[in-house]
Amino acid sequence: MSLDPRDEAIVRAQLGRPPRGSHEVGHRCPCGNPDVVTTEPRLPNGTPFPTTYYLTCPRASSRIGTLEGSGLMTEMTQRLRDDPELAAAYRRAHEAYLADRDELARVTGHDVPEIAGVTAGGMPDRVKCLHVLAAHALAAGRGVNPLGDEVLDLLGDWWSEGPCVTVEDA
Repeated sequence: MSLDPRDEAIVRAQLGRPPRGSHEVGHRCPCGNPDVVTTEPRLPNGTPFPTTYYLTCPRASSRIGTLEGSGLMTEMTQRLRDDPELAAAYRRAHEAYLADRDELARVTGHDVPEIAGVTAGGMPDRVKCLHVLAAHALAAGRGVNPLGDEVLDLLGDWWSEGPCVTVEDA
């Protein structure tokens, strides 16, 4: 499976480059555009790719970049060390992410033993990429990735000004 031509054009405009290994739209922004793509576990050039959920919206990405610059990742990582319940929920998010990628590998025939047990964003023990956590929370839905949910709560309504790109931009 791959993105339909309209979604591929929008994602290309969002990223400023062609998408790589996109399997499908993982989530749609309230504006209607894709904001997360589900990426196959092995890119077309054969490279294993652990980032199953890839955030494409430049507005959300920019806001997340500001959050990353604020030291939020360090604070979240410390909370994982201090809060066993949060750490357990984050480990479950890691396991759900792996299960999703394993299912995608089964469907696409792209097994990736090189990255078995590896997710993205630092899961399950630390936080190293808020973009991945937000993308996972959007694609999987609320309640799956607690730190991804927190990132989404901090973003506000990134879509409120309308679509980040239009088909005409693409």
